[in-house]
Amino acid sequence: MREKEQAGFLERLKAAAEARQARLAKFRPRPAVPSPEPSDRAAARDAELAQVRHDRAAAKAAKIQAAADASQAAQAALEASEAASLEARRGERKERKALTKAEAKLRRDLRYAARKARK
Repeated sequence: MREKEQAGFLERLKAAAEARQARLAKFRPRPAVPSPEPSDRAAARDAELAQVRHDRAAAKAAKIQAAADASQAAQAALEASEAASLEARRGERKERKALTKAEAKLRRDLRYAARKARK
């Protein structure tokens, strides 16, 4: 009977040791399985960083170009309004000259008619 108890105790000790070993095996480093294509993490990170820098530079250039375009459009609008103002002043001057010419012609015609009437 004693042997049976001992055998059961020894089995329990053996099972506990195996369980302990199995738990420890979870934490042991496993041999790394090489990937089919070796990946260079530093190169991938550098490529991603270069892409992000490129995107930011492109966004910054687009923002600067948009500001330059807006400035150029504002300048063009200002020049157009100045040109329209100048053209309006020229038109007014031409109109005044034409009226002055017409008045001068009318005065001449009146003087001519008065002279003819006196004769």
